[in-house]
Amino acid sequence: MKTYQIVGIGNAIVDVLTRADDTFLELMGITKGIMQLVERDRAEVLYGAMEGRVQAPGGSVANTLAGLGNLGLRTGFIGRVHDDALGRFYAAEMEKIGTTFANPPVTGGELPTSRSMIFVSPDGERSMNTYLGISAELGPEDVSDDVAAQADIVFLEGYLFDKDKGKEAFIATARACRAAGGKAGIAISDPFCVERHRADFLKLIENELDYVIGNEAEIRALFQNDDLDSDLAAVAAICPLVVCTRSGDGVSILQNGVRTDVPVTKVVPVDATGAGDQFAAGFLYGLATEQDMRTAGRMGCIAAAEVISHMGPRPETSLSDLFRKAGLPVA
Repeated sequence: MKTYQIVGIGNAIVDVLTRADDTFLELMGITKGIMQLVERDRAEVLYGAMEGRVQAPGGSVANTLAGLGNLGLRTGFIGRVHDDALGRFYAAEMEKIGTTFANPPVTGGELPTSRSMIFVSPDGERSMNTYLGISAELGPEDVSDDVAAQADIVFLEGYLFDKDKGKEAFIATARACRAAGGKAGIAISDPFCVERHRADFLKLIENELDYVIGNEAEIRALFQNDDLDSDLAAVAAICPLVVCTRSGDGVSILQNGVRTDVPVTKVVPVDATGAGDQFAAGFLYGLATEQDMRTAGRMGCIAAAEVISHMGPRPETSLSDLFRKAGLPVA
């Protein structure tokens, strides 16, 4: 038995959340409903304007690992934080949820720990303003072959793909895991990131990965057309397992050429933050426990529905209990 069932590699970002109406967003020059990168000065202004803020360790893959920890899996995280108050907070909180934080906080004159200011509108839309800080500097030197090789599954975060050192870290992690008999995959994360690095994304998917998870916009961005079925087939031709979330239209999964469509029950979100991250947690739980694709897809949908029912990007109730109530197997 390996040390970890799942190891994630991604941005280590402290999430700071508050509620805000459209008037406030307009006043602060915040574009509603998207994630945008900000510089350090802008981050400090937005942070100071947040009332009643809630702080938690975040980052897309880290949120997924929190969901997997909720489900009782053995997990580890490869990420980069500074040895400052936020960095120490982040590392300690990851350990509290049962995820091994593989990289100690970095000392010296490095950039500060990353943070994302998230403004949640009354309709549940989230407007994210992210200062990447030190997490974006993660590179192959941060990847321990021992950690990656001791994982049944590794999960990569597409947001890190903007820098060459991030791409190198991905490849090192995937190869170490696969060489030891594990599986490697990615959450595409952002269609704009795909558009900036399309050729490299496709090369990584074809040559280094066993599965891909993305939403409609992200899958379409890989091949630049509006025919989702054609795009799914094209990704499936170079990767054994492709998972596409389609919001209220459900989930489409292609495994070795066999398509499975999983419907969803539409709900009005309280806060959409973390929906994709927790879908990935439920789906990867199914993959790690060797469930069929329909079951894994249903697990992902249940986990996503739980997280959008409250503020914050991580589950607040037992996902295992929710799976049992739905008649799904729990390891």
